[in-house]
Amino acid sequence: MFLYTKNFEEQKEKAMVGLRKALEEDKVDHDIIPLLEKINALDNYFTTSSCSGRVSVMEMPYFGDKLNSAWLGKWHREVTVEEVLGAIGKHKTGQLWFLVRSPILHVAARTMEDAVKLLNLSIGLGFKYSNIKSVSHKKLLVEIRSTERMDVPLGEGGELWVGEEYIERIVNLSNAQMRRFKGKLKRLEDEIGNLKK
Repeated sequence: MFLYTKNFEEQKEKAMVGLRKALEEDKVDHDIIPLLEKINALDNYFTTSSCSGRVSVMEMPYFGDKLNSAWLGKWHREVTVEEVLGAIGKHKTGQLWFLVRSPILHVAARTMEDAVKLLNLSIGLGFKYSNIKSVSHKKLLVEIRSTERMDVPLGEGGELWVGEEYIERIVNLSNAQMRRFKGKLKRLEDEIGNLKK
């Protein structure tokens, strides 16, 4: 069994120090913490980053320019129409977008066999965009990703292109997607212990 990183334990300890600091600073999505704890309790894995999925309203100079974009509203849970309208009301310049992003986790594995086990489990639970992100002597990284996503343009230059009824519809759709991928996260949390076997 080929070991991809000779200093796996050292890397894991460093990652756990970073995670503890992020937890202390309240920079970790609360609903994903039990899953992170279960993964990190396994001998052959550790998490390097995570997001439990989000709904957001974003203002950007043009689509794809993340560097100069601004969050007008960001939630890791279901949202209300009022919250979204409140965020939209802050729009002044550039393009206005309503976005949904599914959960994403990066998990380091000790061996390729471990990585493939995690990948197969994740895909089997509905995380269809999961893949082995990196294979090198430094790190073997699995990316766990789902398929839910929305990119909806709402306006530009302070002008709103859609009415409240349309916003209500996309909020309902986003909340349905949120329930779907949060359910997948819970199933992964329930099944992750099977990787010990």
